Amino acid sequence: MSAPRPRPWPLVALFTAGYLAPYLLPTTVGRLDSGLPLTATQAGAIGSALLLASAAAGFLLASRVDRTGPRALARLGLALALLGYGGAALTTLVPAVVAGAVIGGFGSGTVTAVSASGIAAHHDPHRVTTLGLLGVSALAGAVCLAVPHLGPGHAQPLAALALTALAAWPLTGRLPARRAGAGPAPRTAAAPATRRRPAARLPHLGSGLVLAVTMPCWSLAQNALWGMSGRIGLAQAGLTESTVGAVFAVALGAGLLGVTGAGAIGPRFGRALPIGAGTALIAGCVAVSACATRLTSFATGEIAWNLLYPIVLSYLIGLAASLDTQGRWAVLVGSASSLGTAAGPLTGSLLAAQAGFPVMGAILAAGLLVIAAPMTAVALRAGRRAPAVVEIPVDSPAVPARRAYDTAAATP
Repeated sequence: MSAPRPRPWPLVALFTAGYLAPYLLPTTVGRLDSGLPLTATQAGAIGSALLLASAAAGFLLASRVDRTGPRALARLGLALALLGYGGAALTTLVPAVVAGAVIGGFGSGTVTAVSASGIAAHHDPHRVTTLGLLGVSALAGAVCLAVPHLGPGHAQPLAALALTALAAWPLTGRLPARRAGAGPAPRTAAAPATRRRPAARLPHLGSGLVLAVTMPCWSLAQNALWGMSGRIGLAQAGLTESTVGAVFAVALGAGLLGVTGAGAIGPRFGRALPIGAGTALIAGCVAVSACATRLTSFATGEIAWNLLYPIVLSYLIGLAASLDTQGRWAVLVGSASSLGTAAGPLTGSLLAAQAGFPVMGAILAAGLLVIAAPMTAVALRAGRRAPAVVEIPVDSPAVPARRAYDTAAATP
C-alpha cells in the first residue's frame, strides 16, 4: 500500500517566488531604464547582476539544502528577497538599487535551490514543475498588465517581487526542518560523534555535465530576447507601453496553456521530442520577434515563444531532476541556467546596440539550433535507462508516513 502523496503547494509557492524575477526581467529592466538615470545597457547590466547573484546562490547551496534544512534555507531566501527587492523599490539612489537587486537576486536563487531540491525528491516532479510554471506565468502576466497603470518609476516590478516573497513565507511552515537521512549519523560505540556519512557521488556525470554546459546557452538566448522584448516593442514596432504590457500578458497567458498541455501530456512522448523540436521552434520565434516592426509580427513572435518556452523548460527541469533524486543535478543545472539568464540582458543589449535587433535574433536563433542536438541526446539516453515502475499492493496496514517530501524513500 502506497504512502500518502506529499502535497506540492509549498514547493509550488517557492518555485513561483524564485522564478518570478527572470519572468519580470523585461518589465524590470525597462522600468530601471526609464525611471532612473541609466542607459539601456546599464539597466540591462543591473538585471544581469540580479540574475548572476541568483545563480551564485544555487551553486553555493546545491549540496547544502538537505544538510541545512529546506525550511531554514527557504525562510532565509525569502527574507533576503523581501529586504533586497523591497529596499531597491523604496530608493532612487542607483548604488542602493543595485545592492538591493543583488541581495534580492541571491534570495531568489536560494529559494529556487530549495524548490529544485524538493521537486527532484517528489514522487511526480513534472507535475510540480508544471504547477510552478503555471503559478509564475499567471502572476507575471498579472504584474505586466498592472504595472503600466500604476504610474512611472522603477519601484512597481521590484515591489511585486518583494510582496511575492512575503506571500510565500507562511507555506514554509509545511517544509521539513531537515529531510530524513540528511543529518549526521547517530552516536554509537562503532560510530563516534565526529564521523560523518560520506556524500554520495553525483550519478550520470556525463549527462549532467552536458546539461550544465548547454543550459546556460539555452537560457542566454531566451533571456537576451526577453530582456530586449520591451525595447523591440517600443522602439522598433512603435507600440505604447500599455500595448506592450498587454502583449506580454497575453503571451504569458499562452504560456499557461502550454504548461497545462505539457502537464496533461506528461512523459507520454518522452522528453527528447519536446526538448529537441521545441527548441528548434523557439529559435524561429526568436527570429520573428527580433524582426518585428508592427503589432502583428511582434505579438505573433512573443505569444508563440511564450507558449513554447515553459513547455520545453518543464521537460528540461524534469530531465535534470531525473539524473539525481537528491536534487543536486537539478540545482546545479538550474544554477548553470541562471548564469545564462544573467548574461541574457547584457548580451541582448550589446548585440542590439552593435548590430540591431534583427541580427541579434538571427544569432540567438542559430545558437539555439546548435545546442538542441546535445540536449536531445541527453534526453534520449535518460529515456533508455529509465526503469519501469511496478506497484505491488500488500495486505498489511500502512505505516504512517512522514510529512511532505520528508524522505527520499517515499518519493522518486
